[in-house]
Amino acid sequence: MNKRLVFSRLINKTYFCKIGIAFTLFLLLGLNGFAQTNASQKKLDSLLYLNERNLKTDSSKIKILTEIYRQYMRMKNVDKAEEFLNKSIQLSHEKNMKKFSAMAYYRRALMYHGRSNYQKAEENYLIAVTEFTAVGNLDMTAGTYLNLGALYGSIPDYVKALEVNQKAIAIYEKLGNESDMASCYTNISGIYQSLGNQSQALVYLKMALKVFAQEGENSRGVAVVYGLIGSNYFEASDRELTEMNVLPGQKVKLALDYYNKSLKVSEAIADNGLIAGVKRNLADLYSSIGQQEQALKSYQKSVELSRDGEDQESYASSLYALGNYYQKENDLGNAIVLLNHSLKIAEENRLLDIEKESCLGLSAVYEKKKDYNKALAYYRQYIGARDQIFDQEKEKEITRRQMQLDFSVKERDYLLKQKITEGELKRQQQELVLKRQQLALSDKEKALDLLTFQKAKADLDLQRLAQESKFEKVKFQAQMAAEVKDKQINKQRQQIKLDERVKLLLTIAITLILIIAVVIYFNQRKTTRLNKIINTQKRELEQLSKVKDRIFSVVSHDMRTPVNSLISFMQLLEGGNIEQEKLNRYAASLKNNLSYTSTMMENLLNWAASQMHGFNPCLETLDIQGLVNEVLGSLQDQANEKELKLQNIIPDGTTCLADANMLSLVIRNLVNNAIKFTPNGGAIEVSSVNGSNHLEIKIADNGIGLTPVQIDHFNKPGYLGGGVSTPGTNKEKGTGLGLLLCRTFIALMNGKITAGVNVTGGSYFKILLGR
Repeated sequence: MNKRLVFSRLINKTYFCKIGIAFTLFLLLGLNGFAQTNASQKKLDSLLYLNERNLKTDSSKIKILTEIYRQYMRMKNVDKAEEFLNKSIQLSHEKNMKKFSAMAYYRRALMYHGRSNYQKAEENYLIAVTEFTAVGNLDMTAGTYLNLGALYGSIPDYVKALEVNQKAIAIYEKLGNESDMASCYTNISGIYQSLGNQSQALVYLKMALKVFAQEGENSRGVAVVYGLIGSNYFEASDRELTEMNVLPGQKVKLALDYYNKSLKVSEAIADNGLIAGVKRNLADLYSSIGQQEQALKSYQKSVELSRDGEDQESYASSLYALGNYYQKENDLGNAIVLLNHSLKIAEENRLLDIEKESCLGLSAVYEKKKDYNKALAYYRQYIGARDQIFDQEKEKEITRRQMQLDFSVKERDYLLKQKITEGELKRQQQELVLKRQQLALSDKEKALDLLTFQKAKADLDLQRLAQESKFEKVKFQAQMAAEVKDKQINKQRQQIKLDERVKLLLTIAITLILIIAVVIYFNQRKTTRLNKIINTQKRELEQLSKVKDRIFSVVSHDMRTPVNSLISFMQLLEGGNIEQEKLNRYAASLKNNLSYTSTMMENLLNWAASQMHGFNPCLETLDIQGLVNEVLGSLQDQANEKELKLQNIIPDGTTCLADANMLSLVIRNLVNNAIKFTPNGGAIEVSSVNGSNHLEIKIADNGIGLTPVQIDHFNKPGYLGGGVSTPGTNKEKGTGLGLLLCRTFIALMNGKITAGVNVTGGSYFKILLGR
């Protein structure tokens, strides 16, 4: 895809460019010399040799001719480029391959456009539009219209520029190409700005911004349009601001906001060229509102960023802007260095606008230094550059009128073919004579303008001589003003230092207050946390004290009965007068009392040892079925007394990770508890369920069961409810330590125990242990 010219212009003498300006300059100023180093004579000879060897007349031949005329264009050989352009166009028409001839006309137009031959450029652009349209290449058709817009804008002929940009928009809208359509909006806004219609320009800029923003907030198009909107507000007159529904007092704020938005996006995409342009605009704005320090920083940053770039025009503009600032601030040494550098770049690159402004600035500097010879010399150079610009503008005006005349002639020729009458031909000839007379009148106007300019120049020289007498007075006044200004600045600096010290003291005080507040806050949190821990420990100690009191009451009561029974039994044995039947009955009763006492003492000692951290479980893989069988076997006699059925339905090979003694004690207590609260003829069942990483052991009975309050109390995390015993179905006694001991031992083995009610009656206990 060939690159396209996009209409653009300079803003506020800072040369902040619209979208496409870099490429416009590339084509308009550098087309003839671009890539010359890569287009060697050797390559051209190779192409010519290839052309001579290729005797075919097909697309391959056209491609070779295309490369040859493009090579001649790069080498600035216009005549040879024309020769091979014509050959390529002729062969393309013969073979009905208009896509090649369309590109040939397009490139020929670019060549003449770059050489400022606007008439031939326009003629070839229009033919290219016709042929691109014929082959259905709408994208290139729109691109050619954009180039025509750039051509008409540089003459300038704003009516035609608007017309072709609108045609390009219509095509891009049909193609759905919103990005290029936004470029057209930006170009049209530039036309309206040139016509002094800032409000309409703002409308098109906002349309362009809306499209570019869809591509991403950080895009080059967004940055450029933000900058252009800022310049639109900054350059607008009060009347134009009113048309835009903006108060004059809001002008600077709006311009500054949009410049800063442009700067933010430009920095995000690291586009130094755009950053330099925005910095120049910001510097101009700061200077206009008297913020000289900010203006100086912005001018210096603009020079720094554009120094290493390829855009010499931007660098020269930045140098001039900073030099002119120093000239206004009477820093004449820096002003001379920067303005001379700017002038040198402008002369090397034929930048007449910058050359003119740099010369005028140097003339003003040397006038302040009383070096009137150099001041006059630079002023004369300024006049020369201004004359050249004036001549160029007049040439463009003549070209524009000539193009309008040529267009009229062609239009009349077309009408003549349609209506061949003698009277019509005579009328057209008269119009042609009239147009030529108008052209001659334009030349006379140019001569008159030159005479007027010479007179103005002489008047200006006289004014300079008259101002020399006032120079000393102005200088003295400037010195006095500078002294007053220095005093004001010193006073302001002292006030600023005082303010900074106050701010520092306030900052330190606030920081200390915040640190103290944070320390107090964390101490308060720590105190609250410790109080919670203490309250929890207090509740546990109170519960343990209750358990201890209950245990002592049980021991004091329950230990007395079997001991007294044992003493009585021993006294009976000593007497020797007891019958064998009574002896057996007394022995059985004493055995029951001592069994209960033994169980109570075992649980009591185990619980006491656990509370003193005397148990260290030895976790190992256990055969649960065998362990449960041993426990049930030891309790079978007790179960037989109540005709209870003990069932172990744990599958063979079921294992878990536990301490054998602890787990045996836990299961014995739970089964013993079940025996105690299961009526005669009942059943007790021990089962298991295998989990992925744990084993669930369940001891269930069909006895009287636990109440909901007892179950909730047991299942609470802080259960310490030992010491409260309930009689069994046959009035069996207990200490209330069994469940507390089970809970303690299961926790030591990293397990969990819960209680619940069976659906069919009775209760159950579930033990979860690791595997």
